[in-house]
Amino acid sequence: MKASIIVIGTELTRGIIQDKHGSLISRELTHLGVHVSEIVALPDDGTIESVLGALMRFSDIVLITGGLGPTSDDMTRPVIAEAAGKRLVRSETAWNHLVSRVGERAYGANERQAMIPEGFGTIPNPNGTALGFYGYGGDVLIIALPGPPKEMDPMFYESVIPLIREKLDLPEAERDEYSSFITAEAKLEELYEAADPELDWGTRFQDYRISLYVSGKSRKERDEAIAKLRGMLGYGRLVDGDTDALTIVTDALKRRNATVSAAESCTGGLVSELLTSRPGSSSFMLGSVTSYAASVKESVLGVDHGTIVEHGTVSAECAIGMADGVRKLTGSDYSVSITGVAGPDKDEGKDVGTVFIGFSGRGRRSEAVSFRFTSWGRDSIRRRSAVAAFLLLAAYIEGKSAEETAAGWGFI
Repeated sequence: MKASIIVIGTELTRGIIQDKHGSLISRELTHLGVHVSEIVALPDDGTIESVLGALMRFSDIVLITGGLGPTSDDMTRPVIAEAAGKRLVRSETAWNHLVSRVGERAYGANERQAMIPEGFGTIPNPNGTALGFYGYGGDVLIIALPGPPKEMDPMFYESVIPLIREKLDLPEAERDEYSSFITAEAKLEELYEAADPELDWGTRFQDYRISLYVSGKSRKERDEAIAKLRGMLGYGRLVDGDTDALTIVTDALKRRNATVSAAESCTGGLVSELLTSRPGSSSFMLGSVTSYAASVKESVLGVDHGTIVEHGTVSAECAIGMADGVRKLTGSDYSVSITGVAGPDKDEGKDVGTVFIGFSGRGRRSEAVSFRFTSWGRDSIRRRSAVAAFLLLAAYIEGKSAEETAAGWGFI
């Protein structure tokens, strides 16, 4: 079976962003035994009209991402309908989904997102307004997905791969899923190749984590490779299934019916925002302090002035003072603090990416760990700091030492 991939986006063809959809889809189709003949990047200008017809002449599958928006230059829908010899009709499934997402704003230009070629099926999109769709143009299976990665990636893995297996009558393959934290995707690829290069490995970048998929060989051999990978990364850095660090720490809190508080500096409230993003978070999250200035660390959290003078605000001593202070202030069972340098410039003579995370617990010795994150911008440092804080806080709640746990981590 031969497949072609069309990736639509003017930002891609102008070199503003790099295409990742083509390589991801190609890799997974290859694992299914489908040969990918072409990967074509096109702008949002209707160029797809001439390209789609040409690709359909020698492809069994054409998979298209992008161009499903509500604006006039989003041409994917009418072009696919014409190529398949179908009318564009309003899908009630797509319309109901659109209304559930945007309400009254579904009327007007947004209505285009409910139109699909007649007789085509829809593909669920839990993270956006436009459903994907699939159907046949002659003997060619055409699959269309939205372009944003947070929408396309889960739709492809959760719906399109099973759909292709069904349509091509392919056997189900054993595939294990894991969630990895903090290590960059490129480095993770090096590590799993070192663990066992003969296995089929795949990664998918998600918010605050990377999903890892492993297939091939026997269950015993896959488990052995994962054990090697876990040993290289350290405790808590590679976990079974599709989960995130926030879930790991909130589950730990719920199991012990415990409460938590947070004191933040360089993360600017991100940890608190994430902890309160889940329904029912009031049962475990008591409060937080965003103490950006040294004066607030002293006056609100009670960090000793001498500590700041001697060690600075970006230090283990200050992180412990912040964690102890916010736990005392809120009366929580546990607390976490973060102070560091998010950049773009050094602070207190410390490099960008230097982060200290403090932990305090009722009846526990307070601890602090330090990291030196590679800087890909302020946001990347903040996000990785929050993930590290959640993973280590979960270990601390379980009775482990945060310092010893972090000391066993590799490839940050």
